[in-house]
Amino acid sequence: MITKIYGIKNCNTMKKTFDLFETAGHSYEFIDYKKNAPDEKLLSDFVDKLGLDTVVNKLGMTFRKLNEEEKRAMDDKKQAIAILKDKSSMIKRPIIQFENGELLAGLEEERILEKLK
Repeated sequence: MITKIYGIKNCNTMKKTFDLFETAGHSYEFIDYKKNAPDEKLLSDFVDKLGLDTVVNKLGMTFRKLNEEEKRAMDDKKQAIAILKDKSSMIKRPIIQFENGELLAGLEEERILEKLK
């Protein structure tokens, strides 16, 4: 299995992630949420392995634009997944699935490089 990087192409954090992988000489498959919307199974897997607080980017503009009811719903896995399907910009970037199936969320360069060894 090849390492998969999930995110949105036009994102500075994603560009830094791609550069990191290319500099390390490590190949990857990029899955763009805007072209391939995440389904419930994928999002549920992310939440189960990483936790809801890690998967949801509460610092981004998309989250901040939610109304109070939607923000409260983001604390419930089922409701959060339904919202994340429609608002994929609210998913932490990148989420990396390494060849061994392990997931990592966010651009943590040292941890990523350690996993690529």
